[in-house]
Amino acid sequence: MSGARNAQAIAVRNDRFRGALCRRLEAPGDLPGRLVLTSGVARLQPDLLYKVLARVACFQDFTEANDPYCEHDFGSFDLEGIGSLFWKIDRYADACCRLGSDNADGARSHRVLTIMLADEY
Repeated sequence: MSGARNAQAIAVRNDRFRGALCRRLEAPGDLPGRLVLTSGVARLQPDLLYKVLARVACFQDFTEANDPYCEHDFGSFDLEGIGSLFWKIDRYADACCRLGSDNADGARSHRVLTIMLADEY
C-alpha cells in the first residue's frame, strides 16, 4: 500500500475510533483500543466532560499544521469554561501498549486516545 493510501486508511480508522465516543465509551469491535483522560479532564463536571468527548468525537478541523501525515491522530480546540484541550491517538501492536504499531498494520493496531488540558502537556 502506498504511503498516501496507507495514511488515508489510518485516518478513516482513527475517525471511526474517535466517533465511537458519541455512541458509547468503548472502541468499535474491529478497532480495539481505550480512552485515557488526564487528571484535569477526569475532574471536569459531567456536562463539560460530555462536551469535550463530543468535540473530540466530531473533530474535523484537520490542517497541514496539525495533521502533517494525514492520519487524523491529533487535534486541539478551545471550549468555553475549560480553555484549550488536546487529543492524540497513538497506535500500538498489542493491548499491553509495549510496541508501537507500524503504519502498515493500521487495522490491527490497538489505539489509545488521550484527551488532556493543554496546560497538562
